Order: sequence, then structure tokens, then C-alpha cells
Amino acid sequence: MTRSPVTILCLASYFKGHDFVRECHRLGARVLLVTREVLREAQWPRDSIGDLLVMPDTTRRDHMVNGVSWLARRESIDRIVPLDEFDLEMASTLREHMRLPGMGESTVRFFRDKLAMRMQAEERGLLVPEFVSIFNYDRIRDYMSRVPGPWFLKPRFSASAIGIRKIAQPGELWPVLDELGDKQSYHLLERYVAGDVFHVDAIVWDGTVVFAPAARPATVRVPVVPPTSPLVNVQPAVLLAAT
Repeated sequence: MTRSPVTILCLASYFKGHDFVRECHRLGARVLLVTREVLREAQWPRDSIGDLLVMPDTTRRDHMVNGVSWLARRESIDRIVPLDEFDLEMASTLREHMRLPGMGESTVRFFRDKLAMRMQAEERGLLVPEFVSIFNYDRIRDYMSRVPGPWFLKPRFSASAIGIRKIAQPGELWPVLDELGDKQSYHLLERYVAGDVFHVDAIVWDGTVVFAPAARPATVRVPVVPPTSPLVNVQPAVLLAAT
């Protein structure tokens, strides 16, 4: 059977990744794109895309697994690449399901789950602000009695500062947790540390940091941010190799 050297399935919940798609095509790869229905008519680099599959919701695990598995009946997929940070988990889920190379769900959590990030950093001897998971209430009470406020209640999986809430006093936390209900375990509580804030993007290849520019934002805003509100990124981020 004659086929291109590699077939790359790209996931795009947002309209981005054009240069990557074009470069993959230029290097001889067959590029497939899965995106949301609302982006069907967006100005994708269609001359570089072999096939485009649209889904009503690219966050639905069962729908995505079924859809991509259906696509794989006629396409021999070699790699799965997320084009946005919000697609990292779904890419890892699909890799696990199809047993393809690349980061699986446990590894991806070190780049998307703020609780996993902090636990890993602390285990490796890096300084991190004191934090506590939102599971056991007695541990949370003990944490707030030992660690001076204010604190930030942070969503574990949101990007940038989306959804962060500032907690000034212990009594402010419990009504917020009641409001979150079953979603509260997807958060963590972290001590606020005053000081300069820098943003670092890094590329790591084979365990070596090959690119790591640091920049200081002109302004750093830390209000209560609803999940739908845009905010300048004040969190460190890592650009991941695709394979």
C-alpha cells in the first residue's frame, strides 16, 4: 500500500496552528484536522489539509473517541497533535485509546493540571507557594490556620488566570466551595506571594531545555475572573513537542 511517510491528526478547538499545518504538509506529511462545527468555514489552510472533520463539541470524550476511531477506519493515523493548550487532554486521551506514540493522560497532567504541576515541582525540590488540594476539609482548615492569606482558589485545568478567585479570609472560602458543588475538587488553594511576575515559554526536547525566553508583563491583573473572561497570561507555560 502506497502512503505518505506520516499522517498527523491535528486537534483545534480554536482557529490557530496554520503555520504548523503548512510546515507538516511541506515536509510531506498528510495532515488531518478535527475542529468544532462553528469553525467549519474558517480560513484554514485547506491546501495543506488532506481531510477536515468537524464535531459539535471537541471536549466530549466519548464523541471524540468515536469520531476519530471512525476516521481511522480509512486513515492510518501516526501522530496526534493538539494545536491549542485546551486540546492537550483530548489528544492524550486519543493517543491512549489508539495506542499511538506521545504523551499519555498521566504525563499531560504535569502540563495542564495545576495540582499535579505543583506536586511534581515540590517533589523535585523547586520552591512553590504553599498549596492544598480541595478534597479533605480538615486539611483545608489546617492549611488556612498555618498559611497566612490571602489565597487564590485556582481551577486545576483552566489556562492563564481564567477562573481564579481571591480568598482574603477563611470564611470566604466555604460559600465559594458550596457554589462550586461537585466541581470543587477540580480546584486548589494556593498562597499569594507578592513580588515580580515573569512569564516563561519553554521548549524541552529529550529532557533538555532548548528554548526559554522570559518576559515581564506590563501589567499583572489578579481579579476574580469568570471562566468566559479573557485575561493576559500570568502563568508559566510549556510548549510541548508533538511526539
